[in-house]
Amino acid sequence: MQIDSVNSVRVAAAAAAAPVGYQPPANFKQLVTAIRALNKSELYGQDRQLQFARDPGTRMMVIRVVRPNTGEVIEQIPSEQVLRAFESLEQLDDKESKK
Repeated sequence: MQIDSVNSVRVAAAAAAAPVGYQPPANFKQLVTAIRALNKSELYGQDRQLQFARDPGTRMMVIRVVRPNTGEVIEQIPSEQVLRAFESLEQLDDKESKK
């Protein structure tokens, strides 16, 4: 997990959108430490890193394997198609509930 660069922007954005008094889960630091150790071990290869992030549209957690030099996403769970489909369904549900 590249905490310092990619996720620092997302963490700042999430913090701005988080309710006042929001506290990350107690095991958040353990997760960050484990991901840093995993990336340092190069288990995914020298040119790959594991990242966790929250999708801004759906607020779902996303797991990505990326090339840190280019930012290219090699693998993502759930996929962008699934995230956008979920987002569309939520918007449709919101429209139906307002009728």
